[in-house]
Amino acid sequence: METVAPAVDLVLGASACCLACVFTNPLEVVKTRMQLQGELQAPGTYHRPYRGLVASTVAVARADGWWGLQKGLAAGLLYQGLMNSVRFYCYGLAGQAGLTQRPGGTVVAGAVAGALGAFVASPAYLVKTQLQAQTVAAMAVGHQHHHQSILGALETIWRQQGLAGLWRGVGGAVPRVMVGSAAQLATFTSAKAWVQDQQWLPEDSWLVALTGGMISSVAVAAVMTPFDVTSTRLYNQPVDGAGRVSQARGEGGWGAGDAPQHRRLDRHA
Repeated sequence: METVAPAVDLVLGASACCLACVFTNPLEVVKTRMQLQGELQAPGTYHRPYRGLVASTVAVARADGWWGLQKGLAAGLLYQGLMNSVRFYCYGLAGQAGLTQRPGGTVVAGAVAGALGAFVASPAYLVKTQLQAQTVAAMAVGHQHHHQSILGALETIWRQQGLAGLWRGVGGAVPRVMVGSAAQLATFTSAKAWVQDQQWLPEDSWLVALTGGMISSVAVAAVMTPFDVTSTRLYNQPVDGAGRVSQARGEGGWGAGDAPQHRRLDRHA
């Protein structure tokens, strides 16, 4: 099988993910708001302006205008470019070294490459989360940072918290991407093979890979969402960790934003 150079993987992977980000960013905005809603409050004790994917999308559009659904897009593009450049490049290096040919090698290489990408791109995800949380007072959930731009946000964080502040929340982001990358690589091949076995589509059709990726995204969303909730809350404001989230909201708190997360991953697939 012909291999792709890591540098080519870097450019193609990052470009594809940035393009997907343009279409999935509205789902990111909705997901972020749903995950911040009711933070560290017991069920039934807080106002819920965001209820379900469709209703939440309409709520965001009414409060912030339709362009409000693209809040944080520039930061999202920066994150996708940085994270996936590192992730695909490192995974390509692992492939060249023969690590992905060993049993379990694809899962391990994907997890490690994802962790490195998440660490490098963490400041961009921090700013993206804080920008997407910002809205009018009546619809606000979570802490409101009142940033005006990416550079303004980075400057404010640097001035108030120093260099370490730019990587605040990275402890939640790294396992999030590690688990997501491992689940994706572990399920995509088998999902694609299952689609081929059903003979619904021509064997060499690009729709086979697309369908396999959409099926794989269900598993990715399921395992990623608890880490995603924790990561979003850590990025938006300091919290006590996973224990406080679970105690304050119950087990259902882990699944906040699962529906938009699944649809976002479908489109990235």
